[in-house]
Amino acid sequence: MTSRLGSSCATWLIRRAALAALALGLAGTAAPAWAHDREASRWVGTWAASPQAPDGPPVQFNNQTIRQIVPLSIGGDVVRVRLSNEFGKTPLRVGEVHIAQQLAADSIVPGSGRVLTFGGRNAVTIPAGAPMLSDPVRIRAAPLSNMVVSIHLPEAAPGSTFHSLGRQKTYISAPGNFAGAVSMPVASTTESWYFLSGVNVLASERSAAIVAIGDSITDGFGATVDANRRWPNRLAARLQARGGLRHVAVLNQGISGNRTLFDFIGPNALARFDRDVLSAPGARWVILLEGINNIGIPGLFGLTSEVVSAEDIINGHRQMIARARERGLKIYGATLTPFEGTTFPGYFTPEGEAKRQAVNAWIRHGREFDGVIDFDRVLRDPARPSRMLPAYDVGDHLHPNDAGYQAMADAIDLALFRDREDD
Repeated sequence: MTSRLGSSCATWLIRRAALAALALGLAGTAAPAWAHDREASRWVGTWAASPQAPDGPPVQFNNQTIRQIVPLSIGGDVVRVRLSNEFGKTPLRVGEVHIAQQLAADSIVPGSGRVLTFGGRNAVTIPAGAPMLSDPVRIRAAPLSNMVVSIHLPEAAPGSTFHSLGRQKTYISAPGNFAGAVSMPVASTTESWYFLSGVNVLASERSAAIVAIGDSITDGFGATVDANRRWPNRLAARLQARGGLRHVAVLNQGISGNRTLFDFIGPNALARFDRDVLSAPGARWVILLEGINNIGIPGLFGLTSEVVSAEDIINGHRQMIARARERGLKIYGATLTPFEGTTFPGYFTPEGEAKRQAVNAWIRHGREFDGVIDFDRVLRDPARPSRMLPAYDVGDHLHPNDAGYQAMADAIDLALFRDREDD
């Protein structure tokens, strides 16, 4: 017994000495220059794209570079990037990741780029089902600017984790690593983002993010490609134009075809709410615009077992209200927009319109949200309120055009995002 105690004491003393030496070593290690910046003291998301799995066979990559354009909301001088292999069935090997300022199309501003590292290494293997956050890097990322994230995949890899509707052109190279090249040989393009789910900036303590969660109308279906005219982009521009609100970021977590209660395209909103909203860096406010696909998609695709009532949609919203409040976030309800006459057969029915009106009446008058954003009132045709105003209609009588998205952003009261110190 004495021998065991003596051995245990000796082991404890050795471990304690090792920890003390480690602490002294860390204390003597110079921290990065940005770590001492008192004004930049918290991580805030400046861009996001909700990961989803492909509906069919995924795109195949093999020793190629994926160059992706991401429009920022707030800016910063230190950034980090979030990659995702969340729907991958096997580990994803990444050879190099590079971030730079965009010059035009697939070209980057010469000298603006930085290699991103992961635990100090250029290459990283992302486990199946996991995200991966890069080390911070100092780079000038201006508010409302486009940054370029280039990912080299050195071996065969399926595009198993992506965001389908980017409304932003993505460039896929011929074979080779062109992550840091000013321009690269482009073999093909797409409008999806692959393996990329977020860009965060080191910001001031008062900085915070609005998370917009929704379906295709938040995702930007119908907006001009490469023009950043989705309503969350236009809201970000309005915030940057207000001196007292330039610290407020906007994260677009819309997925086209998404629903609240059932999977269809992407995980349903209740399933992804924790990942996309509650875990978003710096999240303080939520704008919830979901529900029209709950009404229309069962009729469009004959999914009779997935028909829902207005009360079902309302209860789904109540779940997200409760979960947001549990984390101290304010959540604003956005009314469901008009859809009569939509070109998608079976999507609109008089019964569906009655459900939309019931949900909207609850959002407006139920007093369960922290505030209401009345997108229905903004987009509807006064002469026929169940239809979208032609000037705001992209042509399918369901989705807004650029002018409609601008009108939506303009209708949001910026006072919803003011703190006392902003007054």
